[in-house]
Amino acid sequence: MSPSGWTILCDFDGTVSVEDVIDSLLDRFGRPGWEVLEQDWRAGRIGSRECMAGQVDLLQMTRAELDEHLRELWIDHAFPGFVAKARELGVPIRIVSDGLDYAIHQILGRYGLDDLPLAANHLAPAEPPKQWQLTSPFQADGCRSGTCKCACVAQARQGGAKTLLIGDGASDFCAADRVDFVFAKHRLIEHCRAAGIPYMPITGFEDALEYLPRLLDGSLVHHVRYHEAAAA
Repeated sequence: MSPSGWTILCDFDGTVSVEDVIDSLLDRFGRPGWEVLEQDWRAGRIGSRECMAGQVDLLQMTRAELDEHLRELWIDHAFPGFVAKARELGVPIRIVSDGLDYAIHQILGRYGLDDLPLAANHLAPAEPPKQWQLTSPFQADGCRSGTCKCACVAQARQGGAKTLLIGDGASDFCAADRVDFVFAKHRLIEHCRAAGIPYMPITGFEDALEYLPRLLDGSLVHHVRYHEAAAA
């Protein structure tokens, strides 16, 4: 178990990154048809793994074009400070993403953070040139996501540590039901509220940086329970 008794599982796209990486790639390099896959995923007709694999098949770009595009993408300005504070407090962080491992490594590398443990889909060149393919080394039986975040939660809890999830959207809903606490952005706030999951809303990692020490000493959970009881 970690010295703090906690471990952090953190989404990437829209949580660490300012924008969704795969959406930005599709907007710039995607051939026609990726929008249909997106609609099928949002309607629940296909899972995110099938959607992402099909969309990656429709990307047409060289590695140089990909790298140039990734250099234009940014992360939350407070994330490096959050990682530093978590390490100071003895809290391991793992990036758990339904996005692209290559993109995440490239973006985090600019900030000296590409050593963070990562679970994500694997992006690799394909034939013919300018084509790409997706594989999902962190998928799980019965899960339609490319990266099964629930399996990542189960793995993190094996050593007895409590788990904090930081996320923003639909790919985090299932995992949020299984962790001990959530720092939630955007759509994940509504999910946690509706499901009665202990959470704190954040707008970014400045908030997370403020809340993390209070989570570890127990005062944040007490604050959440007090306000939930008062609202009942």
